[in-house]
Amino acid sequence: MDGNQFRHGKPERITRKWWFFLIFVLLQFVTPPYASKGYTWDQWGDVIRHSVGNAFIYSYSELYPIFKIVPVVLIALIIVFRNRFRRLFNLYVALSYILFAFGQNIAVTEKYGLSICTINLIMFPAVAGFWIWEAIVLQNDFSPAKIPFWRYWVVPLAFLAFWYPLNNQTCMPDFNPAYLFTNGAGIAFCTMTPVYVGLLTIYYPRVNIATLRITGLIGLMIGIYNMITNFFVNPGRLWWNGVLHIPLLIVSLYGLVLSFRKQSQIT
Repeated sequence: MDGNQFRHGKPERITRKWWFFLIFVLLQFVTPPYASKGYTWDQWGDVIRHSVGNAFIYSYSELYPIFKIVPVVLIALIIVFRNRFRRLFNLYVALSYILFAFGQNIAVTEKYGLSICTINLIMFPAVAGFWIWEAIVLQNDFSPAKIPFWRYWVVPLAFLAFWYPLNNQTCMPDFNPAYLFTNGAGIAFCTMTPVYVGLLTIYYPRVNIATLRITGLIGLMIGIYNMITNFFVNPGRLWWNGVLHIPLLIVSLYGLVLSFRKQSQIT
């Protein structure tokens, strides 16, 4: 195996190991959240929900349109100019996951003081790291190819997540088209991951398999958490928010499963 094959193949082999997945599962149980005012163990979940629900990034709504327009423009450039903009696209996705990590998981409130969802500060940068690696090795190939039409089933789900038609005051459905450019979905892990994973599944198998796998894995785990929170912890108020997180769950699971399909040759 030459150096280039080693550089491309080793992360794919490592992320296929059972112990790789076990590490991420165990981290969920041994990585408590942080709160400067302290908390009891039975408040573990509440601290996490409080940190995510009151994250400081939501205080900067003036940035929302930027993070809505930029990914749309980059994906359009990928579709039109193919691989000429893939490194820029990969770097933007990596930057997004770093932003998700530190912007969505840190809050300062009266209840807990400074609170941090520490597990997400581990998982989200891990995803970012794989996208940075992809920006170096450039395995995602967006060049013209015959893509089966059925592959596009992820598009409506990704679009729904990106639109995120929810009224923030009532948490009820609100299909205002302005939300396509004005809400905070562009700076949220749960709403942008279906977009990025969905794009890779369309071009599969000519993509970075390890990057698809780790993004799908973390997306699936966060999706499961959201199903529990929205449909079981507070279904009366959060059921629609749960519906809007179904794309995260389904598209991430699909991407993860695809990443394990045996391919005789990844081109």
